Amino acid sequence: MLGTAKSQDSKSWKVLIMDKVTLKVISSSCKMADITDQGVSLVEDLFRRRQPLPSMDAIYFIQPSKENMVMFLSDMSGREPLYKKAYVFFSTTVPKELINHIKSDTSVLPRIGALREMNLEYFPFDSQGFVTDQDRALDELFGENVVNSRKFNACLNTMATRVATVFASLNEHPNVWYRVTNEDDLSDANFRALVPSKLAAAISGMIMKYKSIPNFPQGETCDLLILDRSVDLIAPVIHEWTYDAMCHDLLNMDGNKYVYEAPSKTGGDPVKKEVLLEESDPVWLELRHAHIADASERLHDRMTNFVNKNKAAQIQRSSRDGNELSTRDMQKIVQSLGQYGQQVDKLSSHVEIAGKINSIIRESELRDLGQLEQDLVFGDAGAKDVISFLRTKANASPENKLRLLMIYASVYPEKFEGDKASKLMQLAKLSPEDMKVVHNMQLLAGSPQNKKTQSSGFSLKFDAQKTKGAARKDRTDEEETWQLFRFYPLVEELIGKLTKGELPKDEYSSINSKSSSVHGTRDSDSKSMRSSQAPLPTPEKKAPAQSRRSRRTANWARSHHSDDGSSSDSVLRHASSADFRRMGQRIFIFVIGGATRSELRACHKMTAKLRREIILGSSSLDDPPQYITKLKLFGQPEISMDRLGLGI
Repeated sequence: MLGTAKSQDSKSWKVLIMDKVTLKVISSSCKMADITDQGVSLVEDLFRRRQPLPSMDAIYFIQPSKENMVMFLSDMSGREPLYKKAYVFFSTTVPKELINHIKSDTSVLPRIGALREMNLEYFPFDSQGFVTDQDRALDELFGENVVNSRKFNACLNTMATRVATVFASLNEHPNVWYRVTNEDDLSDANFRALVPSKLAAAISGMIMKYKSIPNFPQGETCDLLILDRSVDLIAPVIHEWTYDAMCHDLLNMDGNKYVYEAPSKTGGDPVKKEVLLEESDPVWLELRHAHIADASERLHDRMTNFVNKNKAAQIQRSSRDGNELSTRDMQKIVQSLGQYGQQVDKLSSHVEIAGKINSIIRESELRDLGQLEQDLVFGDAGAKDVISFLRTKANASPENKLRLLMIYASVYPEKFEGDKASKLMQLAKLSPEDMKVVHNMQLLAGSPQNKKTQSSGFSLKFDAQKTKGAARKDRTDEEETWQLFRFYPLVEELIGKLTKGELPKDEYSSINSKSSSVHGTRDSDSKSMRSSQAPLPTPEKKAPAQSRRSRRTANWARSHHSDDGSSSDSVLRHASSADFRRMGQRIFIFVIGGATRSELRACHKMTAKLRREIILGSSSLDDPPQYITKLKLFGQPEISMDRLGLGI
């Protein structure tokens, strides 16, 4: 897109103009340096007053809305347009009436250098993850009294449009799978269950329109499995023990940014340091999906090896009694080794972060809670254990007790019937607002028709026998090295079943089941070069051809220096072009209502295991605090998540 606006003067600079949505698309996809490398010297907001630059060309990357079109025509019409020439790119398909609107303005037509549909309106947050940036989707699609409402239809249409652009930009034609339900049941609960099928139909309809794009695949090339949050209500609230999840769950982070105080190199007051936990950081890339204990151990080993190899550090170490280095010792050593620059600085930051997480785990006694959570999920604990925990761990935080009861309610919904839930809440000393969170979670789950309920009344006295119920089965084919690493999200299980063609036929269906592609591999036409940009009618010569790339490229999941041989980053990084052609077709998982970091980890893990690139999409990526806040707001008037300090 940025390379299209070529001028005879190759040194001329351009202006890039965007709206709020497309600005976020660009910001999540590249850095300012990438933009300036393409000759862009100025980035402007479409709706802000701008200085006329009649000697410069402008690139418009905007949504195809009536408001945006009015602003564009205002910029470029009349005797004195703001810019010399306009190259216009739309983030999604443009309605014909908007094209006609442009054609009707004869003063603008000669000033348009390109008019194209980019089909690019999604927001990557990971090399294998994207969101549609819809924080209110859970409420707008599954809340009470939303059946066929305006906000329901608008939310679903935006979601379908943005998901479809993922496939347009990657030149993939998905075979769309979704969870089925009884369409004759008109109850609110069943209406919620119909949301995945409605989204599947909307996406499939939009994909059919892409067939007119030059070189867009005419047959299915990948699989898309559409789920909603009710498929796994435990994953959003259980404590996930990976470095990535612990950072976002336990630390006060601003997106991917963490701020902490570090000792001053000059001996003065502590200074604030900012750390960006992102894929450009090789240490983060290696450790993010590791168990926090494993990550801490690896960081300690790295720092110890560094000290042993460095003379100055050895001198600092020899001045201390004993041989074991504490986190603070290691930080002081790193502070004295400024000449090692960014690499040591990154290592120091991760030592600080891991140390902080481990301190919180100890102070909050999270190991005991985590053990009970996982025992509940795997059927090794029951009501007696929950009651015992609530009685003996009175100092546990309200949020942790609420999360425990949410897991308990998910595994044993019959324990929350009638006044049983309120008695449990009283024992846990939780508020009516917390009670509402569990109620709203149960709304998402729907009625437990197939679950057996116990008729006996609720009591705080239980026998010693443990329950035989379980929400997960232990995986016999995998050996877990670390404690509290038993839990896995159901997405992982579904990916395996989809790959084997074993999705239950009474629970899942595909839009085009006749051409199911679950076992397919890349065919020979994967070598052909494809373009995902659909040109619109333009008044002048065609804009210079876009650079084309193979549908099967490593760009989506290109790794950044990970040396973990079992990670998907490592598998994709070391894959040659021939390897990519031999890899199975991509699998896309889309979770309506918010995905979790455990589900992202599962996608990376299954990519390495299956040698099929697994990409996770969702309306949002939610950490436990965000998810609980959304359930509290369920059914209430719209409140910005940013205002609550939980912006994603």
